[in-house]
Amino acid sequence: MSLPWPAAFAAGTVLALAYSWRSLHHAASHGVPRFFAFECILILGLLNWRAWFSRPASPLHIVSWLLLLASIVLALHGYRLLRRLGRPTAPPPGSPLHGFEHTSELVVVGAYRLIRHPLYASLLYLAWGAALKSATAASLGVAALAGVFLWETGRREERENVERFGEPYRRYMRRTRRFVPFVW
Repeated sequence: MSLPWPAAFAAGTVLALAYSWRSLHHAASHGVPRFFAFECILILGLLNWRAWFSRPASPLHIVSWLLLLASIVLALHGYRLLRRLGRPTAPPPGSPLHGFEHTSELVVVGAYRLIRHPLYASLLYLAWGAALKSATAASLGVAALAGVFLWETGRREERENVERFGEPYRRYMRRTRRFVPFVW
């Protein structure tokens, strides 16, 4: 069975555009590089869809499954903490932020105790988990590119958070890592 690559890519891009639309109108927003990270992850899924279940017990696939599981757990955990403890408020009109991103409280517990961006870390782990399904040069290159876009996403969001939370966020940045606890 052949995947209709152009149609699947177009459909995924439309979804990424719909989610990112507000951000794309603000060139300095963290949502701009995040959109391109979404596109890289979409490409990885399309490049590797045949290999997804081809050798599920091979060492490379086991690492891939662990990264994909970590991605899901971090995404759900991080989103839940932002909704529960971040006290999201409606973003101001014209803001590039989604409601759950516009928090009024700095969240520093759970995964946020160790890393500043659990949701972006989940996307990073998703990208590498998808890339390791085939581990071709193309897949690894696209995953690395997704990592660059996510690094820039985190960097821009940190600048936005320093503006919103000030010195408490600066102190938080000094004691945490961006994506991988104790490492990066």
